[in-house]
Amino acid sequence: MRTLNAAAARRWADLAMSALAAEREAIDRINVYPVADGDTGTNLLQTMRAAVRSLDEAEPDTLGGVCDALSKGALGGACGNSGMLLSQAIRGVAESLREVVVADGPGLSAALVRAEELARLAVAEPAEGTLLSVLSAAARGSRTGEELGAVVRGAVRAAIDALAATPAQLPALAEAGVVDAGGRGLVVLLDALHAVVCDGEWLAPHGGAPNPEPGEVLEHDSGYDYEVMYLLAGADPERVEALRARLAELGDCVSVVGDGVDSWAVHVHCDDIGGAIEAGIETGRVHKIKVTRFADQQQEHARAVAVLACVPGAELGEVFAAEGADVLVVDEIEVDRLREALETTSAAHVLVLPNDPETAAVVERAVAGSTEGRDVVVVPTASPVQGLAALAVHDPSRRRADDQVAMTEAAAATRRGELRVADAEALTWVGRCRPGDVLGLIDGEVVLIGQDLTAAARDLLTRMLTIGGELLTTLIGQDAPAELPAAIDDHLRRVHPEVEVASYPAGPMPAVLLVGVE
Repeated sequence: MRTLNAAAARRWADLAMSALAAEREAIDRINVYPVADGDTGTNLLQTMRAAVRSLDEAEPDTLGGVCDALSKGALGGACGNSGMLLSQAIRGVAESLREVVVADGPGLSAALVRAEELARLAVAEPAEGTLLSVLSAAARGSRTGEELGAVVRGAVRAAIDALAATPAQLPALAEAGVVDAGGRGLVVLLDALHAVVCDGEWLAPHGGAPNPEPGEVLEHDSGYDYEVMYLLAGADPERVEALRARLAELGDCVSVVGDGVDSWAVHVHCDDIGGAIEAGIETGRVHKIKVTRFADQQQEHARAVAVLACVPGAELGEVFAAEGADVLVVDEIEVDRLREALETTSAAHVLVLPNDPETAAVVERAVAGSTEGRDVVVVPTASPVQGLAALAVHDPSRRRADDQVAMTEAAAATRRGELRVADAEALTWVGRCRPGDVLGLIDGEVVLIGQDLTAAARDLLTRMLTIGGELLTTLIGQDAPAELPAAIDDHLRRVHPEVEVASYPAGPMPAVLLVGVE
């Protein structure tokens, strides 16, 4: 891309959020500095989700409007010290690009410089070897070219190098054998921008850096027991400075950051919860108070990962449950029921298999809203056969990002077919169908119209296996003829004996037959 416009900025926000979701658990595990509370990845993800939610609600149509919406959402939803820094970095970009229609290379470079300036002002005691070091390097690296692609590439490469250098700057990182967690999160965000600008190309090495073993959480070593956060309104800058000084007396990791107008976000690690809140009340109007006890937070990180499968009926749900998934049976999925099901899993990290395009849209809306601090990732599965393929490769002991990629690839590699009975007259790609006709679909498109279910099933399987396949999965609906499973087996033995077949009764579902070819 030669310039960054509003649409590209939107794509970056969505891609950055998805990339952080994939890396969230890995970043949490390397969270050492300033305290090993195991939540940096989670805080960055929640902050970015709040930013994207604000963008979706505002629906701006200019680059400046997109950046402003992201900035307001990030400040209002900032979580933890890393989230506060991210909110200020986004604010810096928004301030720099507020009046422009599109940003060229020099414009984006100036925005990164402003982002670094505001992020440093957010911290009472800035330290090298942190997110700030990586952001500073990115700002300097962005000055190596004039074209937008060169600017972004220079920023990302400099950030990657700075991240690799963080263990030499902080003894705590060197002792744990990890890079800085906040810096790694920033590299993910910058690399997502590079992918948008440079046609899908990612620069950072997959995985980023050495990690503790899966499941290992670094022990909390803060001198304080609580994290206190709240939003503040109606305060002037002078009183805010006094608040910052008072919080520094009560604890550490103090951040008091604003939107440049009249809203502030406050963060501190301390033992005197009441004192930290009272200091805010004396300064302005306090709202959205959040208090986290570090010991409780560590217990939450120790919970297991879960897979939640959305299915149209209980019988099909039993198939997924037998493979280890939690199951949500729905005729028409509702956001409240989905959130209740997510809560029931009691897992901090949940992979959702929507198994239907319409369900996927509802799930995405629910995930974009509140999930009570839970990390929820939607694996794109458009059919239960793709969901089963994804579930088959799920490995909870694997790195979260690697597991998500493996499941997504398995689903994408599964061609999906189905047989339905038409209930109305319609025009399809292969001609007009009438009520009672048998429709054969491959990947959502009608490819044949027949009169006999068994004959249509044989035709559909032949078409799907024309380009090869090793494993064929069939889900037999309750409205299928009793002889259909035997007819399918007989056909495949004669025509494709090399293909392994797995067949399951699926109970009530919109299709008579679902087919997956891997």
